[in-house]
Amino acid sequence: MRDSGIDLSGFDFSADLHRFVFGGMRLVVDVVSGAVHVVDEPTWDLLDALRRAGGDQEAARAGLRETHPDSLLDEVQEEIARLAGEGALFTRDPWRDKGIPGPEPASPARPVIKSLCLHLAHDCNLRCAYCFGGGGGFGGRRGLMPPEVAKAAVDFLIDYSGERSRCEIDFFGGEPLLNPGVLKETVGYARRRGNERGKSFNLTLTTNAVLLDEPIRDFLNQNGISLVLSLDGRREVHDRMRVQADGSGSYDEVLENARAMVESRGHENYYIRGTYTRMNRDFAEDVLHMADLGFRHISVEPVVLPEGGEYALTEEDLPTLLAEYERLAAACRDRAERGAGFRFFHFDLDLDHGPCLPKRVKGCGAGSEYLAITPEGDIYPCHQFVGRPRYLMGNVMDSSLDLKTVESFRRADLLHKDPCRRCWVRFYCGGGCHANAEAFNGSLHQPYSMGCRLLEKRMEAAIFLQVSARLSRTEDKGGITV
Repeated sequence: MRDSGIDLSGFDFSADLHRFVFGGMRLVVDVVSGAVHVVDEPTWDLLDALRRAGGDQEAARAGLRETHPDSLLDEVQEEIARLAGEGALFTRDPWRDKGIPGPEPASPARPVIKSLCLHLAHDCNLRCAYCFGGGGGFGGRRGLMPPEVAKAAVDFLIDYSGERSRCEIDFFGGEPLLNPGVLKETVGYARRRGNERGKSFNLTLTTNAVLLDEPIRDFLNQNGISLVLSLDGRREVHDRMRVQADGSGSYDEVLENARAMVESRGHENYYIRGTYTRMNRDFAEDVLHMADLGFRHISVEPVVLPEGGEYALTEEDLPTLLAEYERLAAACRDRAERGAGFRFFHFDLDLDHGPCLPKRVKGCGAGSEYLAITPEGDIYPCHQFVGRPRYLMGNVMDSSLDLKTVESFRRADLLHKDPCRRCWVRFYCGGGCHANAEAFNGSLHQPYSMGCRLLEKRMEAAIFLQVSARLSRTEDKGGITV
């Protein structure tokens, strides 16, 4: 046996490599480095044998000699050794060997907040069946954010943003366009105060599109506000879930306004955002329907509801949902090859310029870098925690902020979530959604398992699509390393 010069036996094959077949491709992800490899059958077999043999190279090869000659195994092992030496296979996790960090510090540090979600309205003109905000009221009284609260929130963000020059504000609800005057006043105030303090703002607004008339469109375009427009897909799917206060469907009105909005900004700086439930587990049809309508930036998310509800997804639905993501990925590839591609948010992966490792460990930043503000000025870790009294963190009117809660969210990262420390997708998701973890498991440190399974499949699909695109641009179809 040829001596590769590299001992592979010390690597953790079960956690640090992820091997999967997607669309007929054998794909291998080096979890820590993010390197992706398209491999042939002998390489696939030897990697699997090494994993099962715990890195014992001779034992791994012994089980393959009936189907693969030693000369071929020598070549494969040499290539594996080369990639490992280059840091593209079996890369060690710099955090894993350190163990779980110690207890919380006695005096939590002042956080650096980069983003706020301003709930301009705890009210809504629709009554969506799956709404996590209780029809807009989030379990409390309906109301609109007054201008003094919105301005205090802007000042709070500026004061807590430290040395950051760029901050983010998401206008949310309920339906934020029920409060257009405060929206306009807040945008102007943020620009003015930002100029005074050397800060700039990225602004986003999430809307059901019912109130997107021409004056509002002009304002949003003139101020460069990114948009998330809610549309669930096919007419029958949308009108079953997203209904007016009188129970009638909203599809026609939403589609007309969304199209006008998207066309007015040259089909850029927006996402059409839908939700799928147990009633449309064939959600790929909804994604493709919206692409056929001319939308090129699409996101469709799984509903998250307590078990037992009519619309809630269950573990029994997983095989169907996973197969649907595979079907959608194949359709995305085929359309891209025909020049009719579109961006599906959950498949939109940059293998070359992803986030740095510390950012991937921290996750979304909810509760520590990102906060939500209610119409009364109350502070919560994110928009999904609003209305959960246990997670009330302060109020922007007096700039109060519970630093211990901030620290508890800061430390709810990959290093403190035992299931995440062993998961191949950990550096893509950062530990999952805190709100879903707490809602289903009563802990920030125990991720929502069904969400994990869906995310894993989406990441496999995203990797497959990236590799497919690169293969279509190269004459060598035998295999690549990304």
